[in-house]
Amino acid sequence: VQLVESGGGLVQPGGSLRLSCAASGFTFSSYAMSWYRQAPGKERELVAAINSASGSTNYADSVKGRFTMSRDNAKNMVYLQMNSLKPEDTAVYYCRAFLVTVNYWGKGTLVTVSS
Repeated sequence: VQLVESGGGLVQPGGSLRLSCAASGFTFSSYAMSWYRQAPGKERELVAAINSASGSTNYADSVKGRFTMSRDNAKNMVYLQMNSLKPEDTAVYYCRAFLVTVNYWGKGTLVTVSS
């Protein structure tokens, strides 16, 4: 099983980034997927989630209207489009797959929002 995040980097406030998560080794379409983030000195928090069936999404209040999560079951990929980035969005972003009691995590990708 692998979840590999990519797309992180340094961006100026107000800029955009698109994170990707490539999944392999499990039945991707059956799993709900989510993005979490962990800022320095803080606990890991849920950013966005998308279910396996309808593709419905939900977001943390702090990112609503700025971030959009999507998935492509044909490619075993999930994405996080991040717009209007703020310095407080700086964190390591992790991809998570879950189904009932099964959890898989990626190793994360660093997003730094700074001028």
